[in-house]
Amino acid sequence: MAVFVALGAFLMTLAGGWTAQRVTDRRHLVLGLAGGLMLGVVGLDLLPEALRAAGREVFGVPAALLLFVAGFLVAHLVERLLAARQASHGAEEHNGRAPEVGLTAAAAMVGHSFMDGVAIGAAFQVGGGMGTAVALAVIAHDFADGFNTYTITSLYGNARRKAIAMLVADAAAPVAGAASTAFLTIPEGLLGGYLGFFGGVLLYLAAAEILPEAHHEHPAPATLLCTVAGAGFIWLVVGLAG
Repeated sequence: MAVFVALGAFLMTLAGGWTAQRVTDRRHLVLGLAGGLMLGVVGLDLLPEALRAAGREVFGVPAALLLFVAGFLVAHLVERLLAARQASHGAEEHNGRAPEVGLTAAAAMVGHSFMDGVAIGAAFQVGGGMGTAVALAVIAHDFADGFNTYTITSLYGNARRKAIAMLVADAAAPVAGAASTAFLTIPEGLLGGYLGFFGGVLLYLAAAEILPEAHHEHPAPATLLCTVAGAGFIWLVVGLAG
């Protein structure tokens, strides 16, 4: 049942990536929406769950928040190191961005989608009602995952075929994650730490890369509205899932 339900997440992820691909003539609106979706996922979905799952504190600060900051800093460090490496080899960047950063970020999205599948499988082990609730939440926000995976891979100058390959991998990841729950169990504390770290990575990409790019050439009210709409959509999804 968990794997069957995860197929819904597969289709929803592909739908999100297809949407991002089809509206490239409105790139600033796509980026504005992607930034809002990522902001909403981090602030309204990942961080609350991370704080709940990884409840212990380290020197007066929740471990999930420490890992959140670590994720932000690691994303910044990786981007700078890859950009410096390209520059030292005389390679061209895409608007000052290293393509490897886009692939690394997309790979992180794939890992997150795998964990979504694990969450579906684990919830069905608890009970059918719990599994259905978690599955609906995952399927609803996987549209945003697919949209963001394609957008961020393309934003860093990667070829369209690579963006599509990462999108397909992101779509298949929940199915693989759900299937894996027949063989493994992830400790709740470890899962919470992962969510906090991944949230920091996403926030960096949204705040330092995607949103500035969205408003660079088109500082239009429509772009800002797309950002607000993206965050609002995630709020709606979280509220309905709760």
